[in-house]
Amino acid sequence: MCGRFTITAPIEDIMIQYYVDKNTNINYKPIYNAAPMQYVPAIIHGKDGNRLGELRWGLVPSWAKDDKIGSKMINARAETITEKPSFNRLLASRRCIIPADGFYEWKQDGTRKQPYRIVLRDDNLFSFAGLYDIWADANENKLATCTIITTEPNTLMAEIHNRMPVILHREDETEWLDRGNTDISPLLKLLRPFDANRMRAYPVSSAVGNVRNNSPELLNEISSH
Repeated sequence: MCGRFTITAPIEDIMIQYYVDKNTNINYKPIYNAAPMQYVPAIIHGKDGNRLGELRWGLVPSWAKDDKIGSKMINARAETITEKPSFNRLLASRRCIIPADGFYEWKQDGTRKQPYRIVLRDDNLFSFAGLYDIWADANENKLATCTIITTEPNTLMAEIHNRMPVILHREDETEWLDRGNTDISPLLKLLRPFDANRMRAYPVSSAVGNVRNNSPELLNEISSH
C-alpha cells in the first residue's frame, strides 16, 4: 500500500514540471508526512491545460451515502481496478497525478517495524498515478477526493513491502492526464512497477508514524541498527 508520502519541492518547481501556467489558489506548503484524509496537491487536466489544486486523500465515490468511506479508500490496486465499481468508471474519465518526492513504507525488522523513505536516485519530483471523484452532501457542498494506485513491488521495494505506489514515467504523464483518452487498455499498461535501479531507500525516524509530526527532520536518514 501507500499510506504516507512527502512533497517538499517549491511550488514553482511543481508548476514547471507539470506545465501549469495558470495562477492557482492552492495554499501550498511543503508536506513532510502526508497522510490519509489530509489535503494534498494534485494535477488534473482541464480545458485550459494542466491545473494544480488540492484533493483530500481517501476516495469518496460520487454515489457514496456519506464521506466516511474515504478513510478506507486511500489506495486502488492496479490488478483489480477494472473490477471495482468505485474505480472502474474513474479510470476512463477522472485520472490525476499526485506529485511527490518521496514516500514512506515500514519494513518488518524482527519484532519492530522500521520506516524507510523511498526516493528517486536523482531526488527529483515524481508522479503517483491517481484517480479522483467529486462527492456532494445533502446541501450540495462538494468534496473532491483522490486515491493512489498501487502495484506489485519492484526488487527494491520487495525487500521492504509487498506493494508499491504506481510511479508514472515522465513520458507517460501526458497520456495519463489526457481526459480525451478513454481507451482503458493502454492506460492499464502504464500501471506497472517503476525501475528499481532508479530508486533508493533509507531508514528514517519512527516519528514519521505519528501523523501529527510534519517537519523536515523526518527526511533525515538514521542508522538502522
